[in-house]
Amino acid sequence: MAAESVRVVREEEEEEAVQPELPARSQSHVQFPPRLLAHTRSLSHTHFGAPSQKKRTCRLTHSLSSMARRDNGGQGGLAAAAKMLKPTETLLAAKVPQQTDLSPKLSVCNKLCFAIGGVPKEVAASATAFFLQIYLLDVAQINAFQASMVLFIGKAWGAVVDPVVGFFINKTKWTRIGRLMPWMLGSTPFLVVSYFYLWYVPPFVNGGRFVWYLGFYCLYQTLITCYHVPYSALTMFLSTDQGERDSATAYRMTLEVLGTLAGAAIQGQIVASAHRLKHCQGHNTTMNAFNSSGGAEVVRSLVRSEEYLSQAKEVYMIAAGVIGGIFLVCTVVMFLGVKEKDDPYAPKTEKQIPFHRGFIMVMRHGPYLILTAAFLFILVAIQLVQNNFVLFCTYAANLREHFQNIVITILVSAVVSIPLWQWFLQKFGKKTAAFCGITWIMPFTMMLVFIPNVAVGYVVAVSSGLSVAASLLLPWSMLPDVVDDFRLANPYCKGHEAIFYSFYVFFTKFAAAVSLGVSTLCLQFAGYDNGACKQPAAVVYTLKLLIGAAPVAFIITGLLILLLYPITEKVRLRNKLHLDELRKQSRSSNDLGVM
Repeated sequence: MAAESVRVVREEEEEEAVQPELPARSQSHVQFPPRLLAHTRSLSHTHFGAPSQKKRTCRLTHSLSSMARRDNGGQGGLAAAAKMLKPTETLLAAKVPQQTDLSPKLSVCNKLCFAIGGVPKEVAASATAFFLQIYLLDVAQINAFQASMVLFIGKAWGAVVDPVVGFFINKTKWTRIGRLMPWMLGSTPFLVVSYFYLWYVPPFVNGGRFVWYLGFYCLYQTLITCYHVPYSALTMFLSTDQGERDSATAYRMTLEVLGTLAGAAIQGQIVASAHRLKHCQGHNTTMNAFNSSGGAEVVRSLVRSEEYLSQAKEVYMIAAGVIGGIFLVCTVVMFLGVKEKDDPYAPKTEKQIPFHRGFIMVMRHGPYLILTAAFLFILVAIQLVQNNFVLFCTYAANLREHFQNIVITILVSAVVSIPLWQWFLQKFGKKTAAFCGITWIMPFTMMLVFIPNVAVGYVVAVSSGLSVAASLLLPWSMLPDVVDDFRLANPYCKGHEAIFYSFYVFFTKFAAAVSLGVSTLCLQFAGYDNGACKQPAAVVYTLKLLIGAAPVAFIITGLLILLLYPITEKVRLRNKLHLDELRKQSRSSNDLGVM
């Protein structure tokens, strides 16, 4: 009996020695490293070597039956056979990897909670974009040069902070609530405080106020970066499926546009009384009399009273308090409804990619540079319109009684059109959607410049909302495709997501800082008069340029650069298939490693 058992084992070893090694099958064009291919070969043996394994099992069973017969078929022999067969069956079952869903679906609740997290940032950004410039000039009453320095330095500081925050996020260890979530939760309380004091008028004047607003604006930009960079990078940690990420991005953009709408509506409706300037109407006859007599008091007669200014300060603080409360509530909802997930099927590396090396690799990735440069110019154009729109309506278009409603109309149109653009990009591709959506704004902004009346204002508002929605949705929908393209080209690089998102925000913020600072400085050179009911003709002409010709030039430049963007729909789908293959192979290697 012992001799026969030895013979069976030797036959099995000989058969295994001559068993040919089957090559790994891969549908990807990527050259996978040897360690990953070795795991794939192991998996191939498990699947394609099944007949040989079955043959050896049958021989072993036949040998065990012979052993049992030689022991007179007793119960002890059958029990011994069962004990020897059971480990073999367990081994065969263990070698079959469990089927795991590579891309678990996100629920509607998950997508909504994720999208709600982006609302407060857009509420605050809308309020500052539309009203901070005119607040500094007419309520805080610092001169236009100081206001331009506050806006430029603050925005530029925020741009510089973006890669710094990205660096520290890259170094952050994974915690029980994730790697990005602690940044958002920790920055929120301090962010609310800094935002409130940004809209507070201190008792001191002149240089003291300039330092106050510069300090709090820089602090606000730092804290909003600590919130926004990890939040935008969180998109990559919701799901490994491109379709799910695109759907979550559509939810996010819809609610962010709603947040922009809410910010403009809340801020606009609360502070509108500070900019309607109804008290100026009583000075028209006085102004005409002084003009005819050459009196020098006419300019001072147009300056708002201290009582009116005190009311303006109060309503701005009320609006700041309301928006701060929205920030706290939305952050809590996002934390409770979103679970940050690392990519469970990403290729494993011994060491996470260093920040400086990741930065060099990202800056050499062509699709990223093209996408960033294109939307840099496009978003500068949108920023110019956004930041100067209230001033334009107040002083250049005689729409001071309607500007808050026109702003709301633009944003309502943008909210309604987000689902339209989401359908359009799925049907015709993201690059086509970008061209169709963003070119739409150019003729209508020029129309408002040349025909500045109420009816045209509302027509332009509805049409411009379509382009605003496209400019908000498409870059954040296209950026994950660039990250996937980079991962496919560098399959063993991990921890690079924050670098992509932080430097994208850095470039766009810095460009916006330059454009905003330069535009405010242009108003200073044109002779902007703080608090006056009517501005000189040079200021009116400058506002028309900042709303019309300048944005059109920037948009055309951005679209010409976007022509070079290489990730078409065909490339995007091909990348998706290759990444799925890569994750399957990595999953198989992980399963076999556990065994």
